[in-house]
Amino acid sequence: MDLFTMLGLPSELSYFGLGVISFVGSLIPFVPIPSFIFLVTMSVGDAFNLHALALISALTSTAAKQIIFSASYGGRRMIAPKTRARIRPFERLVKRYGGIAAFVAAATPIPDDLVYIPLGLARYNPVRFLVYTLSGKLVLNYATVLGAHYLGASLVESAMSQAEGNALYVLLGMVVFGAAVTVMVIVLLRLDWSRVLGRIAPWALDDDDARESRSG
Repeated sequence: MDLFTMLGLPSELSYFGLGVISFVGSLIPFVPIPSFIFLVTMSVGDAFNLHALALISALTSTAAKQIIFSASYGGRRMIAPKTRARIRPFERLVKRYGGIAAFVAAATPIPDDLVYIPLGLARYNPVRFLVYTLSGKLVLNYATVLGAHYLGASLVESAMSQAEGNALYVLLGMVVFGAAVTVMVIVLLRLDWSRVLGRIAPWALDDDDARESRSG
């Protein structure tokens, strides 16, 4: 069974279909819809413009991540004061290296929401977030498009056929991955970051955090 049919996403090869899948796949936190399969397939041969593919995928995925970031930015008010106090040192750490973190998360296939949500909670500069995230997505998508285009159709088609033939397993893997990342975020919110960062990044602690770290 086709993976995109199972997910209710457009399976026809088109710029519009790529944009929809890239946006939807990037908008759902912690559940990675493999839009790269669509992108790689379209990059083989000369039917589509490689620059258009990279730009459409980068712009739509960045737009989705901006929504997640904005929701986290405004959602800080919904977190209990005790939890906000507990993660404050982590927010300072993320804020200091936010640009680098946003770029690396966008330019590599790591679970980027683990970076973007804390950046939103830490009230990182939205314009800088947009610039760094878009830059990283452009790097990742150009690498994907050019690699698929020049790697050779036979190897890419073989990988795509295997993915389609095991669509159910891919879907199951997505669910398991989403659950694992959700657990990681819960742990992130529950950790006492003043104790975790007290030794390795003491500058992230204010006076109250430092006293609590020493007392622990």
